[in-house]
Amino acid sequence: MTSPPPLRENPSVSDRDGAYERIYSVVRRIPRGRVATYGQVARLAGMPGHARQVGYALHALPESRDVPWQRVLNAQGRVSPRAEPDWEQIQRQLLEREGVRFDTSGRTDLERYGWRPR
Repeated sequence: MTSPPPLRENPSVSDRDGAYERIYSVVRRIPRGRVATYGQVARLAGMPGHARQVGYALHALPESRDVPWQRVLNAQGRVSPRAEPDWEQIQRQLLEREGVRFDTSGRTDLERYGWRPR
């Protein structure tokens, strides 16, 4: 298996689109009832150290795409804040419907619910 091309400072649209597709491919593999962190998705997509790129890709995700974006959390096991009102609560509700539980401070146990790909 060859590694993907490295990200450049100012990637072209096609470079960005290719990176986003790799990210979406990883996120599609996260099973129901499991979560992954932005950093974990970046590593699995061949882009270690580019957790923010994962956030940008998920933010740019068209509604028509079948990607379970809600299964990606920050490194603390929390839903990341968003500019759009109510999206944090929507993400949490989607995960709770899948069986993911949060404590009173809004964290999920990454040891229990974290995805460990083979």
